[in-house]
Amino acid sequence: MAMIIEGEEKIDASIDRVWAALNDPEILKACIPGCESLEKNSETEMSAIVSLKIGPIKARFNGQVELQNLNPPHSYTIQGEGKGGIAGFAKGGADVKLVEDEPGKTTLTYAAKADVGGKMAQLGSRLITSTSKKLAGEFFSKFNATVSGAQAETSA
Repeated sequence: MAMIIEGEEKIDASIDRVWAALNDPEILKACIPGCESLEKNSETEMSAIVSLKIGPIKARFNGQVELQNLNPPHSYTIQGEGKGGIAGFAKGGADVKLVEDEPGKTTLTYAAKADVGGKMAQLGSRLITSTSKKLAGEFFSKFNATVSGAQAETSA
């Protein structure tokens, strides 16, 4: 079952700062809902453990994340796959684009595609879609607050 989630965040930080944060495992770990660990294996590969509750199913995913189509500091594609045991699997990716509207102000847009299978897919597309949108929204708003907050501390 596949779905597409799109969104935009206006971030009070320079494009270089936002790009650096998008590639920082500590920042990503802090912003990914339910993330227990995130390890950088190479410049473009990370492994993660994420615990999520989707409807009645609570699952712990072991996943791999890969950054592709890197065009610093303007865009990249983040591709990931997680296995959640009997709960099933989730895989997907997002095209992330950055545009510096003015110095210190960056617009981040994303178009994410997600696909789930196994027990989770049986929960119904409305629950999966609404949960996915909520998780994407939580990630990007927390990412925005983290990066904007870090910018404010540095310039203060």
